Amino acid sequence: MKNRPRIKLSLKAVDKVFELLGWLVVLLLWYVIAFHYSKLPEIVPVHYNAEGKVDKFGPKSILLMLPLIATVLYVAMTIVNRFPHLFNYPIKITEENALQQYTSATRLIRYLKFIVVVIFGIIAFKSIPNAAATSEGLGTWFLPFVLVSIFVPVIYFLIKSVKTA
Repeated sequence: MKNRPRIKLSLKAVDKVFELLGWLVVLLLWYVIAFHYSKLPEIVPVHYNAEGKVDKFGPKSILLMLPLIATVLYVAMTIVNRFPHLFNYPIKITEENALQQYTSATRLIRYLKFIVVVIFGIIAFKSIPNAAATSEGLGTWFLPFVLVSIFVPVIYFLIKSVKTA
């Protein structure tokens, strides 16, 4: 890692779109929670099982943790993404492949941080009607959505990374 080249990457249009969309989802998440907070009952759903059904209730203040955790993760991943030379790669990083590997890895992180805030957003957006008893659970689609939206891009990146070595 010490000998890896340090390259300043320029953002392509797709990178800028993911950055913008990510920040918009973070802001939307804060807005939705703040807008609905006073209207929510004191006890709300705070945990869902693998089937997307509510399995634990707690104080509504717990819902404030959703945008807080999403924001902290988004900011932390944004900071980490500035140091692609420190990432773990499935291949040896050289002067010849560094730009392509770093670009691909930072794009993956950019996508993952976006999908993380989307996942937190879905939980918040579904928890509000669940608390008001106008909806029930996250839905059986939620867990497969989370798994596919996280693991498929990671596997794709790993395969792409090894093939372009």
